[in-house]
Amino acid sequence: MDKKDLEILEILQKNASISMAELAESVHLSVTPCWRRVQKMQEEGVIQAQVTLCDPVKLNLGLTVMVALKAARHNETWMQKFISGVRDIPEIVEILRMSGDIDYLLKVHVPDMAGFDQVYKKLVRVADLQDVSSSFVMEVIKSTTALPLDYVQLKK
Repeated sequence: MDKKDLEILEILQKNASISMAELAESVHLSVTPCWRRVQKMQEEGVIQAQVTLCDPVKLNLGLTVMVALKAARHNETWMQKFISGVRDIPEIVEILRMSGDIDYLLKVHVPDMAGFDQVYKKLVRVADLQDVSSSFVMEVIKSTTALPLDYVQLKK
């Protein structure tokens, strides 16, 4: 990767629907070389996907819940059962395996407390859990999918 690739990524992380002509113009390239760079970053897995980000509130998913879980067991069988179960709950949009006091952190979007109660009941049926602790998001201060690009090691 070089500085031109970073410029392309900076723009695409903000607006993946930009036309290739606009992108190329923004980074001072012609369309074909710009397209080749994007294709190469897709092939290498740097660009994983292009998605549409939706406003949860406008989709009646105004309650965001962070759920901290402690596993009842720490073995491969439990972990596989848990992972396959939580992946099938659509309200769970992010699943992180953690170090420290909790084993998993889940991000859940639901319409209201009753919606979360339904998710909670599904969750506790998935696998034995030692502890479940939920925190309700009161305000989103920052939310972005854009990664910082300052740490990329450029070709010399």
